[in-house]
Parts: sequence; structure tokens; C-alpha cells
Amino acid sequence: MAEYKLLIDGKLVDGAAVMDVLNPATEEVLARCPRASTEQLDEAVAAARAAFPAWSRTSIAERRALILKFADNIEVHAEELARLLTQEQGKPLSEAGAEIGYSVAFIRQLASYDLPVQVLEDNDTRRVELHRRPLGVVGAIIPWNFPVLIVAFKLPFALLAGNTLVIKPAPTTPLSTLRLGELMAGIFPAGVVNIITDQNDLGAQLTTHPGIAKISFTGSTETGRKVMASAAASIKRLTLELGGNDAAIVLADADPVKVAPGIFSGAFMNAGQICLAIKRVYAHSDIYDALCAELARLAEEAVVDDGLKQGAQIGPLQNKAQYEKVKALIEEARADGTIIAGGRPLDRPGYFVRPTIVRDITDGTRLVDEEQFGPVLPMIRFDDPEDALTRANSSDMGLGGSIWSADRNAAHELATRMEAGTVWMNKHLDFGPTMPFGGAKQSGFGVEFAQEGLHEFTQVHVINEAKA
Repeated sequence: MAEYKLLIDGKLVDGAAVMDVLNPATEEVLARCPRASTEQLDEAVAAARAAFPAWSRTSIAERRALILKFADNIEVHAEELARLLTQEQGKPLSEAGAEIGYSVAFIRQLASYDLPVQVLEDNDTRRVELHRRPLGVVGAIIPWNFPVLIVAFKLPFALLAGNTLVIKPAPTTPLSTLRLGELMAGIFPAGVVNIITDQNDLGAQLTTHPGIAKISFTGSTETGRKVMASAAASIKRLTLELGGNDAAIVLADADPVKVAPGIFSGAFMNAGQICLAIKRVYAHSDIYDALCAELARLAEEAVVDDGLKQGAQIGPLQNKAQYEKVKALIEEARADGTIIAGGRPLDRPGYFVRPTIVRDITDGTRLVDEEQFGPVLPMIRFDDPEDALTRANSSDMGLGGSIWSADRNAAHELATRMEAGTVWMNKHLDFGPTMPFGGAKQSGFGVEFAQEGLHEFTQVHVINEAKA
């Protein structure tokens, strides 16, 4: 087995203990992983604080050059990282390769932004400048669905703004993040980036730590509430990218055969384990039966297998807890609706569930009202688009959503009134580093990507000069 190390103060070190990491496709131990102690977390924060003064004084051009060098190093090791990602996360190798490629692209694009001084006023009596200064140490908490890509979301802007960083990956997918630590160890000055792991026992210490100025968290809404409460004592800055229950509204004029592949991939990519995935479909009665049938056909044809196997399209759920949750939702859905595809785990080791389509179900059931975060899609019938929009907006989440229609004007009019941070028309899951990304309602707050995302890692600093 490969050996993995924590990254603390520029050194690759053992953890205070070790923990097993399972391959979700086999339920076998993939590797033994270091597990940090509370003392090691404190050491990582202390190292980041010690590195901050010098790092924050470097030019943004110097910081950018090192970030780009890190992206280059990831690209060199892309094939190895993709294979490791598939083994610990479960996604098909093609999706893992795409995650590594997108990570490199995100890092490079985000590193291209700048923080120029803005002159707000310059007249006979005063000159007012708006500067943006770094905050200090940023704690980045990474979920298990995209353990490399979400590092690529957070690291470039945190470092580009002049902050230092402590990264904590999820305990079920720490290996690829630790491997990133090895790839960056010789690039950034000691202490600028630190990576520690835990068994879900260091989160509270990280989010309450007096040495940390900001928490950038991606994960569930339930955990996000805890992060927000923990950060309150020291008024930490927060970016929370939380859960979603994204609705797709399919209008009567949509062609079921044409839109079904986009809806299917928007719902079932990464076995449905995407915060922005389609979690519920509202389909007009005129095309409801045809769309259900087409999605069921795609579900039955999908190849569910170990992500390392040639031709695998959908891998296992990432961990046993999520597997048991999804199975329970499917069992409830048998009473609440009609399962027309899937509805069963595979009879083999691993956390495999076939893509499942549930029709004749409606709001008020757990599968519709809660975020399933797995390969199960409820289909809800409607007759009036206004009713569909009202039902879609009734959720306390608002991360994303989509409108599907042959009439661009009708789709756009509904899209402007959908309560979500991102709304797509005739597509889903299309996002990138140049587009601001954030949630509405209980899907979080703060923005990632684009210029707005970089500003999230800075403190506004106004210099107001009197003129004689």
C-alpha cells in the first residue's frame, strides 16, 4: 500500500494515529491514512499564522506563479490522481479524469484574476482608495463527492489574495487531497498550505479556532448550520456552499426524447452525488408519460460497475452511511410512488444502487422534499407552469434549478422567478470559474468563482486622504 502523510509547516509528517480508507466499489481497505490529533491541527494553524506575514507581502504576481506551478504539477500526475480518485471516491475513471482536468483548468483560470486598487473619489478635497487585503488563515473543509475539484475551487483564490491555508478533507476521501499535499510541498513556502485529516472529530476545533480568520465550507446544510454556529464566537468570515434540492421544470412543448439525456446526466452524474444535480423533475402532463418512459429506458441501459472497469457509467455511492440513506428513501418511495426503473442495490460487494426513476409521486414525500444525494429521481406531474414554479420554490433550499422548453421566452420568464443561485435553460450542471456561484436560502451564502469569489477572501480596506 502507498504511504500518505499530512502536510504541516512544509513537511510531510505522520499522523498521531491511522485510519482505514475503504474502496466503495469493494468495501475493502484501500489504504491506511494518517489521522491528525488536536495538537497537530494546532500546529498546522500555527504554521499558517507564522507564514502569513511574509506570504501576504509577496506580490500577487509571485503568488500567481506558484499557484500555476502547482496546476502544472497536477497535470503531470493526472493519470495517477484520476485512478486514486476512482478508488477512494467510486466515480468512473472517465469522470475522475474529467475532475482532474477541470481542477487544473479552474486553478489556472482563477489564478488569472487580480486585485487592483480602486479609486472611488479623487477631487480637490479628498482621494478615496479601496484596497483589498488578505484576511489571515483560511480553513477549507472539503466534502467527499469532489475531493480534488473542490480544493481547486478554494485554494487559488485563498492564496492569490495573500491568505494562508489549512485544508481538511472528508475522512472517507482523504487520499487524493493528501497526494495533492505531496505535489505542492516543494512549491509553496513552508506553512502557506497545510493539510490535516480527521475522523469527523476535528471540525469543531477548526471552525472555533481563534487563529483562523475564515472558513470556506462545502457540505450539507445540516453541517453548515454547525459551522456557522461554531464560527460565531470569533465572528469568522464564512463562505458556505451547502445542500441543494434542484428542481427541473419541463414544459409541455419540450421534446421528451430530446431533453431526457440532459436531464438524466444532470441527475445521475457521480451517482447523483452532486450538490447541483437535478433532485426532482416537474413535468407537464402532456409529456409526463413519455418523459418518464424515456428516463426509465436510459436508467435501465446505464452500466453500473466498479469505476475502474471499462464502460462503467455509474459507480457506487461513496460511503456506507449514504448507501443506507438512499436505500431507505427507495423503500419509502415504493409506498409513495411507482418505481419504473432501478429500485434495487446490486447483489455484490460495494455500495452500488441502480439509477432509479420514481413516478406518480408528489410534494410532501421525503424523496421530493429532501435532498437524496444519490441515484434516485422523483417525477412530479403538473398542469399549470405557475403551480410548478410555486412548488419548486417551496423548498428551503435554492442552489440551482433548470427550465426545459422549446420556447426560449417562456423558459426565460420562469427562470427569472426561480429562487436559486443559478438557473439554467435547457441544460443543467453547466458552471465554470468565470461565473459567480452561490446558493439562495438555506443552500448557503457567499460566492465562489469570478471576481466576486476572489473578493470573498479579502477584507475591504479604505484609505481616505485629505487634500490641502
